[in-house]
Amino acid sequence: MNNDISQSPVLPMLFVAGERTWEMPQLPALNKLPPHAVTVPFGSQEQALAMDRESSPWFLSLDGSWDFKILPRPESVTEQVIGEDGWRPIVVPGSWTMQGFGKPQYTNVTMPFPNTPPDVPDDNPTGVYRRTFGTPADWDGRRVILHIAGCEGALYVYVNGQSVGMSKDARTPAEFDVSAHVQQGAENELVCVVTRWSDASFIEDQDHWWHSGIMREVFLYSTARPHLQDLYARSELSDDFTSAALKLTLDVGFPGEAYREGYGIEVQMFDARGAAVFDSPLSSPCLPPLHPIAWFNNAQRTRIDLSAAVPSPALWSHEAPNLYTIVVTLKGPSGDEIHAVRFGFRRVEIKGADLLINGRRVLINGVNYHDHDDTTGKAISRATMEADLRLMKQFNVNAVRTAHYPKDAYWYELCDRHGMYLIDEANIEAHAYYNEICSDMRYTNHFVERVRAMVERDKNHPSVILWSLGNESGYGVNHDAAAGYARHADPTRPLHYEGAITRWFGKTWDGGRAATDVVCPMYPYIHEIVEWAKEDKPDKRPLIMCEYSHTMGNSNGCLAEYYEAFENYPGLQGGFLWEWLDHGIRQTSADGESHWAYGGDFGEDVHDANFITDGIVWPDRTPHPALYEFKHLARPCTVEAIDAAAGRVRIVSREYFRSLSWLRGEWELIVDGEPVQRGALPTLDVAAGGSLEAALPLQQPEHGEQFLNFYFYQREDSFAAQAGHEVARVQLAASNTAFVSAPAGHAQPGAVVRETATTVALEADGVRAVFARDSGRLIEFGGQRNLVVAGPQLNVWRAGTDNDGIKLMLYPHTTLQRWLNLKLDRVEHRLESMTLLPGDAPVIEVVYKASGREQWDDFTHTMRFTLSSGGELTIDNHVAIGNDINDIPRVGVSLVLDPALESLEWYGRGPWENYADRRASALIGRFGGTVSGQHVPYIMPQENGHKTDVRWLRLGEAGGGLQIAGAAPFEFNASHFTDHDLF
Repeated sequence: MNNDISQSPVLPMLFVAGERTWEMPQLPALNKLPPHAVTVPFGSQEQALAMDRESSPWFLSLDGSWDFKILPRPESVTEQVIGEDGWRPIVVPGSWTMQGFGKPQYTNVTMPFPNTPPDVPDDNPTGVYRRTFGTPADWDGRRVILHIAGCEGALYVYVNGQSVGMSKDARTPAEFDVSAHVQQGAENELVCVVTRWSDASFIEDQDHWWHSGIMREVFLYSTARPHLQDLYARSELSDDFTSAALKLTLDVGFPGEAYREGYGIEVQMFDARGAAVFDSPLSSPCLPPLHPIAWFNNAQRTRIDLSAAVPSPALWSHEAPNLYTIVVTLKGPSGDEIHAVRFGFRRVEIKGADLLINGRRVLINGVNYHDHDDTTGKAISRATMEADLRLMKQFNVNAVRTAHYPKDAYWYELCDRHGMYLIDEANIEAHAYYNEICSDMRYTNHFVERVRAMVERDKNHPSVILWSLGNESGYGVNHDAAAGYARHADPTRPLHYEGAITRWFGKTWDGGRAATDVVCPMYPYIHEIVEWAKEDKPDKRPLIMCEYSHTMGNSNGCLAEYYEAFENYPGLQGGFLWEWLDHGIRQTSADGESHWAYGGDFGEDVHDANFITDGIVWPDRTPHPALYEFKHLARPCTVEAIDAAAGRVRIVSREYFRSLSWLRGEWELIVDGEPVQRGALPTLDVAAGGSLEAALPLQQPEHGEQFLNFYFYQREDSFAAQAGHEVARVQLAASNTAFVSAPAGHAQPGAVVRETATTVALEADGVRAVFARDSGRLIEFGGQRNLVVAGPQLNVWRAGTDNDGIKLMLYPHTTLQRWLNLKLDRVEHRLESMTLLPGDAPVIEVVYKASGREQWDDFTHTMRFTLSSGGELTIDNHVAIGNDINDIPRVGVSLVLDPALESLEWYGRGPWENYADRRASALIGRFGGTVSGQHVPYIMPQENGHKTDVRWLRLGEAGGGLQIAGAAPFEFNASHFTDHDLF
């Protein structure tokens, strides 16, 4: 198309030298201020200590309702269009794709358009935002800075019709000095133009929804002309961690005036009680830099380095997030300018194969965390961030990887205050061009600038323990360039980047040392990390998996085995589940029902279906059952048996820095699933990593299956939870007596056989078991009423889980596709024989052949039915599997019962859904509820609601029911849906 802007009144900055600036990767920004720690001036020390920016006279929020219009392409944005009517209201912060302007689109790897870097489609929806503002009278003569915390899409800013600047990084702030454009005492017009696609889209190809718009806060702040440009605080801790030095680097902007007498810096630090730490403030005059060659002097900034000893600092960790407040005052003839940051004393270092926090190897119980709200998209409120952090801490999460971009600044404030380790990840993912863009030097500035923006904004946050260079973007020169900046700007934190060590394309975990200080693979097998841990290498790095145990749908099998490896093999230090949240978008169907939508639900042709709903909590932040498994494995304490039958146990701390005194404990003895004795544990005065032996006053029964249950509760209210919140639960076997669950009348003959031309029946004690001769099926069972709709039938199928394979986009290599190739979802059953076996008690033997294919030798199922004199029906099952069937989802029987049997009770593992490979958190006991209540509503219907180690279960209604017991513990699902319904 014609890019000659002389023929088109397009707004300035959209084109440079006749070329589209939104397709210039060499130009990641224009006229944007250098990144720095996010601080605003306060009007008083009291405001600074409270970090109360809303009360500051130098802060003005621009959040709220803006005017908006959407145009088909950037070239459509002209001065005439800006002046015309047709504006509609839009909320900022917010995604325009969630406010009726266009639609979101989900892709994982594939770009949502066919163009190659750096070109994007000509049809490029472009949003135009407009609002007016005035500035307070006392801002006259001061600098006025516009802060846009995040904008998805290339951002162009105009004030009062004048070009201000441009930015393409969606996830870090864009700041512009608008002093020269703002008219004091008048109404000013702010216009922001946002193109949906740009060259930056190719490195923001994260596995998430594509939205558009200004999705983080917008505000103005004002500074004096000489102003505090930046503040970098760090600590040097002694080797015994009993003393520290506070190191400060302060940059003063516009020092030309500051060189005059009367300008200086003063610093005081306050503890959590508000008490000053230093006897007198640290201070320094603002002096010009001294250098024998005058032209080396910097005319725009002066740098001041200060240091002070802190004898006994309260250290910061996830368990004890002790914070100080550093107040920096720039003193000058016209008044003071006050800034403040929260600060924590802590040291992050790597020694050998261990990542150490304050000298301790801390196991990383982590999750990956995207920005998402099911009604506002990428715009996350402070309340939502608080809810997420609160829930994470309730479930013993201690670390978050900010997948795959820096989060809103408020997230870091929360993590500092309440204790959460962060891997801060740069906004870089070039998944569709994995091996190309990382070495494309047109994009070098993009890589470096994004890492720089992250490091400079977040460098003061103690919660940040590692810098990540991005995600799934290969490994090339651009990464090493960005790594060089991070290492020089902040040598206090190690680097993380999975692409540098990935074993794809022949690489090994030994490589990539320029870009990563940790081995951080994705989805390694357990045996792989164990083998790696066993290798004897002198320069081994810590292994912390950046993604593992894919949490999509019904998932997280073998999580306990991962934790067993972490605990038993030095060098394995945990990892981050993928991921925290199902990213469904709430929609209302034509019949008024609410549901969560996923890829393809918005009419898009290019999408990756429900792969976006891959979290361990639902979009409304309700936990999946698997989150309870994680909580159990990440618990801060446990109990070990010394002699459980005698009540002698050991309480073990799994904390790293604090005592267990913040918890209280209770115990109970259960016999055959029923509690028979309870008591309180002794005061948990257990040091970090220590233990306490306890003798429980047990009054043990002589008979029955016995377990000791232990519960640990929070003593006091906290940010995470109120007092009484259950932090951990542990179960120990307390006897060698196994529960005898075989029916008592199993060996007692007494059933009568009654035969007709079409049926064979067994009768005893008022109970009938009737079988159809033509099918061999049990068609009736019960006393006064029949409880059976369809008798037991071999079941080798279950509804596929998301991790078996995505049903809406099946690939040939998936487990689900292998099962479908064997036609296990459509197995037919052929009666081979039905025989009344001779003996003391009548036995009906039924033999079936079963297969979904033409051959009939895939499965042979033999069932033998015996009815005791007490009316108990025993079913012995034997299944022979064909030689070429070596991969099946399940072996069991399905029994269809009267749907009125809604009440459910069982003795086994519960209360939540559990499986043979995900049951560490489910205690053995008696649990009750309804059949309907066992359904787990994963966004994509799939296998759910299973229970393991079951001794018996009862299904009933008023007036009767059915009990099912096993000669050995068994597993079951009780559902109103068949496997085929769910699939």
